[in-house]
Formats: sequence, C-alpha cells, structure tokens
Amino acid sequence: MSENSISVFLQECDTGDPVEAELRDSIQEQQLLDWQFQWQPALKEYMRRLVAANVPMSQWPQSWHWDWSQKLAEVKGLLGHQSFCIICRNITQAMMRIDLAKKRGRIESQKGQHLVYIDYLEVAPWNWNEPYADPPLYRGAGSILLRAAIETSLQEGFKGRIALHSLPQSIPYYERCGMTNLGTDQNYGGRMPYFEMTPEQANLFLK
Repeated sequence: MSENSISVFLQECDTGDPVEAELRDSIQEQQLLDWQFQWQPALKEYMRRLVAANVPMSQWPQSWHWDWSQKLAEVKGLLGHQSFCIICRNITQAMMRIDLAKKRGRIESQKGQHLVYIDYLEVAPWNWNEPYADPPLYRGAGSILLRAAIETSLQEGFKGRIALHSLPQSIPYYERCGMTNLGTDQNYGGRMPYFEMTPEQANLFLK
C-alpha cells in the first residue's frame, strides 16, 4: 500500500463476501487511465442499452458526461482541494473531489461555519445498481467515500460537517445517509438539491 492509504472493505454483490480494497487520499494518473480505458467503455455499453430500449434521456445516469481528467485539472495546484479514490483488485472503483475552504454551513445550527464540500463523487459504472445495467460488482464504495469526507472534516476541526449538491437520481441515497435536504438551490441554477450533514448526523453515520 502507498503511504497515504488505508485498508477498507467492499462487499462483493454476487457472494455477499467482504473484499479488501484500498482508500487513497489522492487521485493519480493510474486512476485517470482506469477512468478512460475501463470506466468509459463500460459506460458506453450501458448507454447503448439505454438507447436500444428507448429510455428517455431524463432517465440516463446524470453523471454520464463527467470528465475526471478535467475535474482534476481544474484544481491542480490549488490549496483547499483534495481527492480520494478506492482501488480493489487493481482497478479504480470510485473517486471523489472535495473542497475544504470555500463553503460555509447554511443550516441554522451551523450557519456560516466551515465544512467539507463534496464537489464530485462517482462510483465505477459496473458498481451501479440501475435498470439495464449488469448486476453490480461491488457495494459500499459511495459510503466509504462519504465517511472519508466526514473524517476529513473531523481532522480539519469542522466536527464532521459536510455538504454537497446532489444529482436528482442520488437524492434517496443521501437521505438514507441521514443528510438534511435543504431543497433545490436557486443559487446553483435551480436544478440540484443541496444537502448538509451536521455533527450529530455525522456521528450517527459513522456508527
């Protein structure tokens, strides 16, 4: 393992067995190569199935256009940004980019206070539990990254406070995680709901 990594466990969906993986606190060139040569072909095959089934674009995965090479280039060399990835069996299974500096809390109990803002969080297409997709390979990657964001918040002295704007398809997931849905954010184009997690909610999630 690299110096800035810890051992974590995903669940193999077909057996239910735990599978050892690695959580790293950076996204490196190999992860971007995996995104380009592993994630993209899997995504294109899934999109082909959606087109063949005449699924309307409103029901397509709303992160299909994300370009992780661009997302990392946007913050290269900038302080206050950090990235994470999960690797299992030598393949990148999920990635996340966070902002430690620019955002402040909006919930009344933490209004104006520092928090960790999740810019982007995505799992590999073969881990999606979606119609027309193959059965997912691994479960738990998203929760591990969310935990990493909370633990980063604790390390920074933000007491576990985190926030994000959710793609509409991911709303049920973040609600199950115990985050507070503050509704559609008019300051964010009026398209995406804004979520925050309080220290109390973070403590419950970590348990």
